[in-house]
Amino acid sequence: MQKHNTALVAFGGNLASRSGEPAATVSAAIAAVAQRLGTLESGSGLYRTPAFPEGAGPDFVNAVAGFRTPLDAAAVLDALHTIEETFDRQRTTRWAARTLDLDLLAWNDAVLPDADIFAQWRDLPLAQQMAARPDTLILPHPRLQDRAFVLVPLAQVAPDWVHPVLRRTVRQMLAALPRAEVDAVQRLG
Repeated sequence: MQKHNTALVAFGGNLASRSGEPAATVSAAIAAVAQRLGTLESGSGLYRTPAFPEGAGPDFVNAVAGFRTPLDAAAVLDALHTIEETFDRQRTTRWAARTLDLDLLAWNDAVLPDADIFAQWRDLPLAQQMAARPDTLILPHPRLQDRAFVLVPLAQVAPDWVHPVLRRTVRQMLAALPRAEVDAVQRLG
């Protein structure tokens, strides 16, 4: 029997792609990821969020979806990078404006590569976050607990998911963020 894993994926973009404006790109990307990974189990609505860091470009359109997949975490990440390329993603500078950004937020309850490396990346100062890229897959995403643009749609998809390191639910992590950051994430349509 084939094992099925759960992958939580964040979607974002703030530039047009061959699929259209960012909302159309994110919607098309959700379908492309489902086709590549397996079954789409749940998806959030689309949200408009200010670019990060502030002033880094036009507002983003963000969403989160949960997938059931036979793929391991590394294969999921490879698939996400391939899909980004099909949507005209250019990797120039860190956190630059982009057509599509796909982040693997979590794969099952895995902590990869281990808790110590996860903690190093979670605690990295902002200036270093902006310059450094990990050379290995870090799971769960080391800053998902800090980002309203991830937690607001994630709360729609998996509100009771428990962060395997922090031992807090999505609802709890979202409640801990400053109200102004949460309010800046606006549902489209």
